[in-house]
Amino acid sequence: MAYKSILTVVTDAKSASAQIETAIALTRREDAHLDVLCVGIDYTQTGYYYGGAAAVLTQDAHNEAMAAAGKAEETVRQRLAQEDIRWAVETSVSMVGALGGPVSMFARFSDLVVLQKPYGESGSQAAEVILESCLFEGHAPVLVVPGGSASTEYGKRIVLAWNQSDEALSAARAALPMLKSASVVNITIIDPPAHGPERSDPGGLLSQFLARHGVKAEVSVLARTLPRASEILCRHARDINADMVVMGAYGHSRFREAILGGATRNMLEIADLPVFMAH
Repeated sequence: MAYKSILTVVTDAKSASAQIETAIALTRREDAHLDVLCVGIDYTQTGYYYGGAAAVLTQDAHNEAMAAAGKAEETVRQRLAQEDIRWAVETSVSMVGALGGPVSMFARFSDLVVLQKPYGESGSQAAEVILESCLFEGHAPVLVVPGGSASTEYGKRIVLAWNQSDEALSAARAALPMLKSASVVNITIIDPPAHGPERSDPGGLLSQFLARHGVKAEVSVLARTLPRASEILCRHARDINADMVVMGAYGHSRFREAILGGATRNMLEIADLPVFMAH
């Protein structure tokens, strides 16, 4: 397995520079094809306007979204023209509530999607919708790149979060090309259940599975010394000088994570290194 079709979705080329550079570097490394979808977002909510105003405001918002998509496309094309990789650029305009349609269509036929963080200074409602559309409707793994970080030297020392869940296993499978090229893969288990199926050998079966693919992995079993698993993972990643975290996404419902929080949302809020996710 290899990543031969890589996608990145851009709504603002300036704030997306890190994800664009990462996508280019990955495309070159994997000898892949890069697809860039430039989307203009129409944030109009016509129900909030009085009768007669909706049509005018909707047209203005659509024109602004078209202009934004065109500007992003122009910037992306100028950047990609400097590279000797295979690439294509498409544009689309969508209301934020319908954004999942065009995004998931492209994601479904991609091996990997590279996106910016949906939370924090560079985050937005659209970025969150794009991420979830790729994971859930597009069924594609996503590499989330921290804003402002254009470094392409990553994936050499990987923390692989493991909790025996289907999501964690999906992430491990989807990340195999990166795991195989890494120099260190650290299977990290936080406070495993004393009476679980892996009680005698936490991470043993996953380690065996990876070894058969040529991945040399080590296992770290950590105590829950901080309130959130994401905080423990980030601290452990810093302790071993890791440059990427691989983890399952959204073990709980998206609604519950949005309201109450969860490992996925918390990780995307605090991580200062790339996070590879799959559901």
